[in-house]
Amino acid sequence: ETSAASKSSYFLNSESKNLGSGSGQQIVTAIENPTTLNALWWVREPNDPDSRGSAAACSEGTATPIQCGQIIRLTHLETMRNLHSHNMKSPLSRQQEVSGYGQGDGKGDNGDDWKVVCSSKYWRRESRVHLQHADSGKFLGASSTVKFTHQNCGHNCPILNHAEVFGRSSQDQYGQWSVEAGVYIHH
Repeated sequence: ETSAASKSSYFLNSESKNLGSGSGQQIVTAIENPTTLNALWWVREPNDPDSRGSAAACSEGTATPIQCGQIIRLTHLETMRNLHSHNMKSPLSRQQEVSGYGQGDGKGDNGDDWKVVCSSKYWRRESRVHLQHADSGKFLGASSTVKFTHQNCGHNCPILNHAEVFGRSSQDQYGQWSVEAGVYIHH
């Protein structure tokens, strides 16, 4: 969930629809009121934990606290595609495209890896974090002012009123995320 620089909360969302431009990969948006499972993401170890060294967050199947600075991968639960970014322009704001990547089996590449940037020792449910793309250094962001509309998406737009999710150079209010729902395992 992010504040998306407005009074509303937006939730990271994806579904089995592909971008109509850019990479053509699975679309990732931000929505205000999730009514389906499309806003649920699985926090996993990075794509290549050996190349990420001690900054890897978790071992498959083992719940461990996620330290600030660790590298994670977010896998969309409904489609099993990974939150991904690469050097391609996003469709609306022309920042860096963010998409869902993979074949639906949870596998992907290093473009799926994100660094958890926060101010305490661990990523805590009640605190906001930034997610920095491990390869490009861009921060995951969304803005309530950059939405898919009839004008920029068409009259049969399947993601009408969804906010665009993008990678941006600035670590600012457009990229503050927190956890709102999920299964938490406490020691």
